[in-house]
Amino acid sequence: MNKEKTKKIATFVCSPESCPVTYATSIIGGRWKPIIIYLISEGICRFGDMQRSMPLITKTMLTQELRDLERNGIIHRQVFAEIPPRVEYSLTDWGKKTLPVLQAMAVWGNEFRAKQ
Repeated sequence: MNKEKTKKIATFVCSPESCPVTYATSIIGGRWKPIIIYLISEGICRFGDMQRSMPLITKTMLTQELRDLERNGIIHRQVFAEIPPRVEYSLTDWGKKTLPVLQAMAVWGNEFRAKQ
């Protein structure tokens, strides 16, 4: 390895501030967020429906992930003033921009799984 390349590797810090991939995965990565984004894009927009679609997620974790995605501007939470109250989630424009990324990951995952 040449000296210049070694120096670049030694000085590179993979943090959300310096690496766009690390930053993106901090927003939409993890075990549940990509699935939540996908479900909302497919029209599953209520908490109970999401939980039924992901039987391994706890209510606490689903709530936390939804709040995180909302705080980061990926999803929008709308509360309807009804009895009982109804809450629906939708993708924001930024959330819709994640779909090609997630679709590419799905293609890659299917291809990788098929080669196993």
